[in-house]
Amino acid sequence: MIHFVNFNREYRLIKKEIDAAISRVLRRGFFILGPEVENFEKKFAKYCGVRYAVGVASGTDALYLSLLALGIGRGDEVIVPVNTALATAMAVKMSGANPVFCDSDENFLIDANKIPALINKRTKAIMPVHLYGCACDMEKLKALAKAHKIFLIEDCAQASGAEWNGRKVGGWGDFGCFSFYPTKNLGAYGDGGAITTNSEDYYKKLLALRFYGAHDRVTSAMFGINSRLDEKQAAILSVKLKYLDKWNQKRRDIAKLYEKLVSNKNIILPAINNENEHVYHLFVARVQNRDALMADLKKNGIQTMIHYPLLLHRQPVFNYKGKFPNAEKHSKEIFSLPMHPFLKTREVARIAKILNA
Repeated sequence: MIHFVNFNREYRLIKKEIDAAISRVLRRGFFILGPEVENFEKKFAKYCGVRYAVGVASGTDALYLSLLALGIGRGDEVIVPVNTALATAMAVKMSGANPVFCDSDENFLIDANKIPALINKRTKAIMPVHLYGCACDMEKLKALAKAHKIFLIEDCAQASGAEWNGRKVGGWGDFGCFSFYPTKNLGAYGDGGAITTNSEDYYKKLLALRFYGAHDRVTSAMFGINSRLDEKQAAILSVKLKYLDKWNQKRRDIAKLYEKLVSNKNIILPAINNENEHVYHLFVARVQNRDALMADLKKNGIQTMIHYPLLLHRQPVFNYKGKFPNAEKHSKEIFSLPMHPFLKTREVARIAKILNA
């Protein structure tokens, strides 16, 4: 069986460091908002090239708290891509604002050229998603946000370590929102997330918002929630952060191997963009006879998935009307092949052989 991801191989490689990190937390007996969280926040901010990082309970909470920090709520609108995970638009709904969906481009990312037509007096922010590990055109999006005097919130959940034009994601917008769900390039062994920012004021506000709105852990002067990255997960993430660049490079090497070995012209592989340091959280290809191909791969012991089979405007919870021709076309063709740093060359070769047949 060739698994879609393989946590066992990862753990065997870094077992001693992970076990030592967890043991350190247990011996210390400090489990919430302690030295491990503070240490990871500093390391992660430095890695992303920003001044501040705030650890929270999940990537969804990172998006939600960013919206709260900006005062976005009922009656406001936030532009999000129609092709992404539920969390992006659900966080907007959680804030009381309305998600406005935008079609995708040929790289499955939000189509920046279609955003201006969606902006009106209720629009408060653009929330691009660096989908599948591929960075959006942040210079164009930043210019759009500035021209229309609206906020820019990066959903970096799938793109830890990705870059646009030599600069890491998470430092382009007012906020960068990260998920540390286990399958992510930088994944915890449970839920977790972080928000990056260069604003000291927003940083201080986020610290309060994640702890019931209390600046001093005692007095609550604003609405806030309980959303905290715990000490065990922070300790684990600090270990894995050291390996992130190396593992992302392994993902790029595997992507090149797929590109080299897959010769079936009916299969469209992800495009390479020199301005975009893709980190291949997912390796998403396209083919017209998708269901038959996925069934054949399954029969041969190869796990595949679809990200995402149901576009956001078709989710009943959003009750949204609109036409998204690019995203609709892609949603019928896309499928995700196994992609993780511990995939072996012979496994990629076996997958390619079946695809070519």
